[in-house]
Amino acid sequence: MRIYLDYAATTPVDPRVRDAMIPAFDSLFGNPSSIHRFGQEASEAVELARQNVASLLGSDSQNIIFTSGGSEADNAAIKGVGFAMRGRKNHIITSQIEHHAVLHTCRFMESLGFSVTYLPVDSNGLVDPSAVQSAITDKTCLITVMHANNELGTIQPIEEIGQIAHQRGVLFHTDAVQTCGHLPIDVDRMHIDLLSLSAHKFNGPKGVGALYLRHGTPFESFMHGGAQESGRRSSTHNVPGIIGLGRAAEIAAQEMKDENQAIGRLRDRLWEGVRRNTEGIHLNGHPSQRLANNLNFSVENVEGEALLMHLDMEGIAASTGSACSSGSTDPSHVLLALNLPRDLARGSLRLTLGRFTTEEDIDRTIETVRQAIAHLRSLAPARKETT
Repeated sequence: MRIYLDYAATTPVDPRVRDAMIPAFDSLFGNPSSIHRFGQEASEAVELARQNVASLLGSDSQNIIFTSGGSEADNAAIKGVGFAMRGRKNHIITSQIEHHAVLHTCRFMESLGFSVTYLPVDSNGLVDPSAVQSAITDKTCLITVMHANNELGTIQPIEEIGQIAHQRGVLFHTDAVQTCGHLPIDVDRMHIDLLSLSAHKFNGPKGVGALYLRHGTPFESFMHGGAQESGRRSSTHNVPGIIGLGRAAEIAAQEMKDENQAIGRLRDRLWEGVRRNTEGIHLNGHPSQRLANNLNFSVENVEGEALLMHLDMEGIAASTGSACSSGSTDPSHVLLALNLPRDLARGSLRLTLGRFTTEEDIDRTIETVRQAIAHLRSLAPARKETT
């Protein structure tokens, strides 16, 4: 039996989402931009999905732009605002623990002459809103701080940061890829001007996401060649994916509260079991202000990659951090930003739960993690003797 505990990397498509998508591969195949009936039927399905996504965010549907995923939405938000406001304002504020879709885009903007402030975080991975306040200048065009960190699960004080941005007349973007469909979001109450989301993080299909863009926000598209999405994002619509995103959003709106409670209980059971059975375990991220499905910890005297491979051989899928950074031998930039010692940063393991995780999965994982750590630690003296 295989166990999947890497829901922060991607989630399995819910069968209800899959069933909603099937007609778009068969009878509902028209191009939504076509004026004939085939096209109009597809367009109606796209607009229904747009309404479902908007409802999940407390937004008007016309503020939703469909994208190929969260990374494109992050790129579109930062570049879109930056391109629209350059010449007047050229300063961006972000944090050191953002996803690379934000950090690398900010580096690109620096190559164009923008200045970027990378705010530090505390030992729990939290951004200090007062630091955001202090970093704002009369040249600041955008603040971009993620809603919750993909590695730690730490939930940022987004509403407070959004209020500061609003009071200072600065646009606010949040990468909500890890939280959309898992945490309640109200873009008006949280003073959010732009928001990124991705379907495959809440049991929808891969290759589709959305950017929330508040009406009136300065924005210049970085994609050209068509008039789709009211001229804000050129490309023929991914109708099956968009339908899947809409259905996933609809399900999340209905089931989010109960699902979070159930997953949170399983996560706590997992943490208690791991901590009770093994010494030298350190929780990474905020102990309570974190996503219900996220458990990230470091193990003394154990390499995270070795632990990960051991679990994989036992049929348990986990991660040492962001899926987008897999293959890198360097410690996570997120963990290093917490001032975690490099040996502990290298000894991290991320276990993330989801809709289809069971108690049996958790209990087997607890015992397998215990055995894996004991085995790897038993090899440590032998490794030292050969170096």
